[in-house]
Amino acid sequence: MESMSGLRWRKQNGLKAIQTKIGKVAEVERKVEEDNNGYGEEPLSPSARMFHQPNFNVHVIAVMGSTCTIQPQLVKQNLVHTLLRHPRFTSVLVEDEKHKGEMKWVLTKVELDEHIVIPKLEEHNNNLLLRESPDKFVEDYIRNLSKTTLPKSRPLWDLHLLNLKTSDAEAVGILRIHHSLGDGASLISLLLACTRQTAHPHNLPTIPTKKRRPPVASSTSTSTMWPPPCFVSVWCFLTLMWNSLVDVFMFVATALFFKDTNTPIKAMPASHFNPRRVVYRTVSLDDFKLIKNAMNMTINDVALGVIQAGLSSYLNKRYGEDKEDEGEMEKTKHLPDNIRLRSTLLINLRPSAGIQELGEMMEKESEAKWGNCIGYVILPFRIELKENPLDYLKDAKSTIDRKKRSLEALYTSYIAQFVLKLLGIKAASCLSHRVIEHTTMCFSNLVGPQEEIGFCGHPMAYLAPSSYGQPHALMINFQSYINKMTMVLSVDENVIPNPHQLLDDLEMSLKLIKDATLANSLV
Repeated sequence: MESMSGLRWRKQNGLKAIQTKIGKVAEVERKVEEDNNGYGEEPLSPSARMFHQPNFNVHVIAVMGSTCTIQPQLVKQNLVHTLLRHPRFTSVLVEDEKHKGEMKWVLTKVELDEHIVIPKLEEHNNNLLLRESPDKFVEDYIRNLSKTTLPKSRPLWDLHLLNLKTSDAEAVGILRIHHSLGDGASLISLLLACTRQTAHPHNLPTIPTKKRRPPVASSTSTSTMWPPPCFVSVWCFLTLMWNSLVDVFMFVATALFFKDTNTPIKAMPASHFNPRRVVYRTVSLDDFKLIKNAMNMTINDVALGVIQAGLSSYLNKRYGEDKEDEGEMEKTKHLPDNIRLRSTLLINLRPSAGIQELGEMMEKESEAKWGNCIGYVILPFRIELKENPLDYLKDAKSTIDRKKRSLEALYTSYIAQFVLKLLGIKAASCLSHRVIEHTTMCFSNLVGPQEEIGFCGHPMAYLAPSSYGQPHALMINFQSYINKMTMVLSVDENVIPNPHQLLDDLEMSLKLIKDATLANSLV
């Protein structure tokens, strides 16, 4: 098992120089000299091995809109100097027969022609859909892509380039990466490290960081403070331990028997084998910031509040579908009481490299921390109709603040490692699968660049990350970029046949919360 300090790739001095030929497919040839230490090889982490189990074969995708037509040759030339300098993207997965079939990464030759997919749109069978609804064509393309898996005979990634004008981009690129290469946040960070600011082509993107509030000076002497600081510290420690104990108990109970309510968005058995439809919508990030500042919250609090409001509205419609009066469906309460609906978050506990560190790693072939070390957080949602939209925000903030005072991710990681050592990788994968199967959805909120960026020389209009292969029927991702926020859904259409309606409800919930904020003169 990998240590918690992270996996560090060594600089490969025995690699041949990368050569790019104009007009010919670029190839990267890396010849590895094996020595007694297994030079050029790295074992898979337990978490990476888990993502290769049949019930947890997850792929991460990143849909990128381009503001101009994509030039494939330019993309290939840039990939040679960015993504292909990361060892995981130039390594193939092999089984070590000497060590009971254990899997490991081995550096190999990379032929970009096998990884860059350029469909001939003019020869596509569905030409009518291509002309009349290019957005739907892209959705169907991703859905068909989710029916397939990356072959293990080559590095586990590919890039699909569609020179097709949609409602919000001149062309679309779809980067697909197997989840065993890294956690979702690290892979998106790596993708952003491959980009540059369009205004300053040599500069990496600027990612906003959390600002710590300066300590407030107090005129009261320490001796007269009440409660005393030592008492506050003891109370905080006891609260942390109690919350952690409760969360660990709930995690174990969820793995064994404690299930969410069987709502219309709850996945059916074997849902992870079904294809996924990925839909997304871009709204104003300024609206999120306005609410955040007015309510003294974080963007994450606001995003969770919007999701709770949107899901409540959507589920109310789904429960009321059989009612005769459709006009009154939205106004009437159809939601059952005490719905249990939770989100499972997979947290990478390994300190991940930042964009700057990843950029330097690819530019200078230096070292950078990389790898999966997964912990679990189970986040409860409060699904109910509220008269005051701001109550959704208050509930969300209360939930997140409570989770911040817990070591749930750390202790659940210890449990998973214990199961792995005692019972093996299949049991550890079963544990993860059961926890996710007994909850309803997955949610993430990723921070993006503050300025316009270009990927491989092409200015980016939007970025929409998601995944497929997970047991959940619903996954919601929020991705910020400049002054925009993209809401991305990955759904099993057998469970959620109308994902655009859910997007409508999320967008309307944001508007209602913003209007309520302005009406209460909170700004």
